[in-house]
Amino acid sequence: MITIKEAVTKKEMTAFVKFPFSLYKNNPYWVPPIIADEVDSFDKTKNPAFENAEAYFYLAYKDDKIVGRIAAIINWSEVNDQQKRKVRFGWFDAIDNIEVTKALLEKVYELGLKNNLEHVEGPMGFSNLDKVGVLTEGFEEIGTMITWYNHPYYANHFEQLGFAKEKEYLESKFPFENVKPEFFEKANDLVKKRYQLTPLNFKNTKEVMPHVDKMFDLFNASYASLSSFVAISDVQKEYFKKKYIRFINPEFIKFIEDKDHNLVAFSIVMPSFSEALQKSKGKLFPFGFLHLIKARKQAKDMIFYLIGVHPDYQNKAVTAIIFNEYYLTFKEKGVVNCFRTPELADNVAIHNLWKHFFPVVHKRRCTYIKNL
Repeated sequence: MITIKEAVTKKEMTAFVKFPFSLYKNNPYWVPPIIADEVDSFDKTKNPAFENAEAYFYLAYKDDKIVGRIAAIINWSEVNDQQKRKVRFGWFDAIDNIEVTKALLEKVYELGLKNNLEHVEGPMGFSNLDKVGVLTEGFEEIGTMITWYNHPYYANHFEQLGFAKEKEYLESKFPFENVKPEFFEKANDLVKKRYQLTPLNFKNTKEVMPHVDKMFDLFNASYASLSSFVAISDVQKEYFKKKYIRFINPEFIKFIEDKDHNLVAFSIVMPSFSEALQKSKGKLFPFGFLHLIKARKQAKDMIFYLIGVHPDYQNKAVTAIIFNEYYLTFKEKGVVNCFRTPELADNVAIHNLWKHFFPVVHKRRCTYIKNL
């Protein structure tokens, strides 16, 4: 018999976070989170996502043993402002037993029906900056700290339970040696001169911080046209500053300003923390933080995390400046491989941006949808 219980206490939330550690034990491709950080991100008093969202966390038990977990989420900005009557689910993990998956998803349906919502979609987090999608290809590729890894049977479970694919995301990689500067050097010089633009580079985090609020404002402006986008609030900006900026080597943050010091483009690249997180086993202490610090400084694999261009400067080849700056930094640092975070399969513009580097799609993931 399968029993579903809501995780409420700190002990239960910790069990919720730690369940995948047993599910993926000895799996060389799964990348664990930092347990304390993940527990904090589910704390309604600490994560500002709960300003506009509500979430409930459930554990599935069989024979008094945890066999699955799921978060049922409503993003009220999405429901009220965008009129998308959707209940989300995320942080889904389960053993290969469809009855467990079914029992967990029933809790999501309950929340949606209680609030007169029309459909359920997932896996996805609270907002656009959270992890998204169930892996459908690339199970023998190491995960990242900003994506979920899962067993191949997850997608089969969803399809058996009447879900259909909704959005597909691609993850690509290319060796740095594929980057030929002749594709962007000339455009870099022309665009800088024509629009009087200046790249900003940083040596330490202290130099970056005065610009971060402007970066988030630009993020909101540059992604506003996407159908699924929910803007980041001022409180969320502060939260993401504390949560993510410390992980990023400031030399891998690139900003572009106009002559009046307005931010017109930005990009953030993160060193791969995958192996460091595996060595840390979910804990910063006593030695986990040392693995992360080493990766921050010495990693040779880079993940293109975010790139944003102001709408007024889109289609003006401003990304040539960004690519040129990264080329110089990566060459100096001896970077070997470049990876792209999940990007919508139908986002032709973003895929065209990278075509000269001959990327190879090495993972696919998607969200699943079902009418209530």
